[in-house]
Amino acid sequence: MILLGVPTVLLPNSLFTREIEPTWWSYPVWGVTAVLCGLLAATYVRNGNPPARTDEARSVTGVVLTWFAIGCPVCNKLVLLALGTSGALSWFAPLQPLLAVAGVVLLSIAVRTRLKRTRACPLPSPQNG
Repeated sequence: MILLGVPTVLLPNSLFTREIEPTWWSYPVWGVTAVLCGLLAATYVRNGNPPARTDEARSVTGVVLTWFAIGCPVCNKLVLLALGTSGALSWFAPLQPLLAVAGVVLLSIAVRTRLKRTRACPLPSPQNG
């Protein structure tokens, strides 16, 4: 998932910099998020059903929480404005693993809900003439 890897500098690049090295758990969370987002996107492509608002909200919230979780705590402008550098390191950094878990859980729930809805409303089979 390049959209998360580039700005969080889990994928080294020249566009963004990171002041603090990624934690050991950032890479697995990033991978799980990529898999869940791929599965979620596949449910939309397969049957074309419009998403329920709760699915959309869970998906977006899950990705945003994951982005905050795997990002650099002192590189995030929103966190720095709200907490300052010392607050980002002492308050926000310890919360990042919890944000990661919450993001993955929300994405998992969204995927599960989409898959249940797909089984409940199967696509019509073609009629042989």
